[in-house]
Amino acid sequence: MSGSADEKERRTFDALYSLVIPVVKLLYPMRSSGRENIPDGPALVCANHSNLVDPLLVAAAFGKKNFMHFMAKLELSTVPIIGVILKSCGVYFVDRGRQDIDAIRNTMRFLKRGEKVCMFPEGTRVSEDNSVEAKTGAVRIASKMKVPIVPVYIPRRKKIFAKTEVLIGEPFLVEGKTHEEYAELADGVMERIYELRDGTAG
Repeated sequence: MSGSADEKERRTFDALYSLVIPVVKLLYPMRSSGRENIPDGPALVCANHSNLVDPLLVAAAFGKKNFMHFMAKLELSTVPIIGVILKSCGVYFVDRGRQDIDAIRNTMRFLKRGEKVCMFPEGTRVSEDNSVEAKTGAVRIASKMKVPIVPVYIPRRKKIFAKTEVLIGEPFLVEGKTHEEYAELADGVMERIYELRDGTAG
């Protein structure tokens, strides 16, 4: 992992990881498959999203050494205490109601620093697979920055104290120029995620 991450954010991330993730693993006994696919250096981690606990499951699956920034909805930044805690450990926010240039710039800045960023291409929590169109932001950034995308599948129907398996797929590069190409690439990211679910990846 790159040592370029803001040291204060990294220390806070480590402290919260040590405090929170054991509780998450107790509530959602989990195992992760495919950790050998996690690349060194910058990457965009793209996962499906159905539950508030999903970012914590991704963090748990990747392990403490793989510090990453999570993109979260802007509304969370104003939640008392929670918003401050999230900011302090490297979470950054996006205004989903518009094209948020600051969020895009932050993503590119983190990747340029050699760090990992987790984004949820569906753009919101979704209860059923294939029920919304994937947003193109992740593939646009990955194409421009020439960083790999790492697909991750998280079971949508999670139950407390039931086993949960997070699947990490092989990293891949994307390249596009037109809106149509980016839309197709975004759909391709979700297809890769569902291939992990179906055991047909690779």
